[in-house]
Amino acid sequence: MAGTGGGRPSIYPTLLYADAKAAIRQLTEALGFTELSVYEGEDGKVLHAELTQGNGAVMIGSKGRGGVFDTAMKDAGPGGVYVVVDDVDAHHRRALEHGVEILMPPTDQDYGSRDYMARDLEGNVWSFGTYAPETAG
Repeated sequence: MAGTGGGRPSIYPTLLYADAKAAIRQLTEALGFTELSVYEGEDGKVLHAELTQGNGAVMIGSKGRGGVFDTAMKDAGPGGVYVVVDDVDAHHRRALEHGVEILMPPTDQDYGSRDYMARDLEGNVWSFGTYAPETAG
C-alpha cells in the first residue's frame, strides 16, 4: 500500500453532519481541532472541510448536499474516532467547559493509555487519549 510521504496522514476519517458549521465550531472551540479549510456551496452548506489535530486530520461535510458519498452515507449511523492528545485531563476540562457530553471521564487503561470519551452534537463518539501505536511507515 502506498503512503503519502511528507508527513501527511494517509487515513482521514470523514463525517457528514446535518449542521456541519455547528460541528466545526464544537470541534474547534471545545475539542481543540484547528480549521485547515472550509469550502461552502452557494447555499451555505459545507461541501468539504478539513480539521487537524496533531499530525492527523478529519474531513467534514454537510448531509443532503448530493453526490455519491452523501448518498452512500445517507443511512449511516454515528461514527467513532480516536484522537491522540498529550494532556488528556486538560483536554477533558476544555470539553467540559464547552458543555460537551462526556461518556467516560479520563480513565487509566490496563494497556497504559489514559483516555476519555465524548459525544458530539450529532452523536459521533470521539475518544481522546495517550495511546499511539507505532505504524510501519
